[in-house]
Order: sequence, then C-alpha cells, then structure tokens
Amino acid sequence: MVNGKVAHVDSAFLKDAAEGGAFEVEASKIALSKSHNDQVKSFAQQMVDGHSKVNAELATLAASKGVKVPTEPSLADKAKLKILNMRDGASFDAHYAKTVGVSAHEDTIKSFEKYIKDAKDADVKAFATKTLPALQHHLEMARELKVHTDKVAK
Repeated sequence: MVNGKVAHVDSAFLKDAAEGGAFEVEASKIALSKSHNDQVKSFAQQMVDGHSKVNAELATLAASKGVKVPTEPSLADKAKLKILNMRDGASFDAHYAKTVGVSAHEDTIKSFEKYIKDAKDADVKAFATKTLPALQHHLEMARELKVHTDKVAK
C-alpha cells in the first residue's frame, strides 16, 4: 500500500486485466452472434461465461482496494472489435480464433505472469495467481480452435 492506496503496479494490473476481460467478453459475444461454426460458438460461450465471472471477481476486489476499473475494452481493443465485426464466415472464425483466442490469451498470460512477480498487494497477487491456470487452459483450447478454423478457412 502506498499512501493508503494500492501501489501503482497493483492498480495498473487491475485496470489492464479489467479491460482485457471486457474485450474477451465483447469479442466472444460477437462470435456467438456471427459464427455458424459449432466449435467457435462453444469456445465463445466458454469465454463469455469464464471471463464474465472473473471480471465480476476482479471488480469486487478492485472496489475493496479503492480502485475504479473500466467496464469496457481499451480503445485499441475497441478497434480490434470493429475489425473483427467486419469479417464473416470462415474468415471471421479464423480471425476470432487467432486474435481473440490465441493472441489475446498469450498477451494476458504474459501480463499476469509479470504482475505476479512484481505484485505488491497480497490479495491482488492471490487473484492473479488463482486466475492464471484458467487463462492457460483457455489458451490451450484457443490453439486447438485455431487449428480447426485454419483448416476450414482454406
């Protein structure tokens, strides 16, 4: 704690994680409405369910630390959502699997791993440590989905 508040590293992590979680949920809702691929829809539903639950936990934790976290994706992620939304069919599915499934989870895992090393707040560190295995599992599922969508897109 710094001056009665969490350290910058902790509040920055909470805010980044909230934006990333919001991006996953929004992108996956788009996939649920646009995709006609059952594997994509199944993965997307798991992302909506899993990330919505984690987002709620994160918001509660952040509030208990006096940190206001965003409820929407970052501006950069909003741009990615627009690009995703312009695609259709197999191209949409492949792009969703690659960017939202694989790339976003790789970035999030790196962020969580770095934060866990640098954490100052024990509660926030515990949240990150508890959440990391689920993110790693999402990445494994996303990689399998990408193989499938890449085959279909060819």
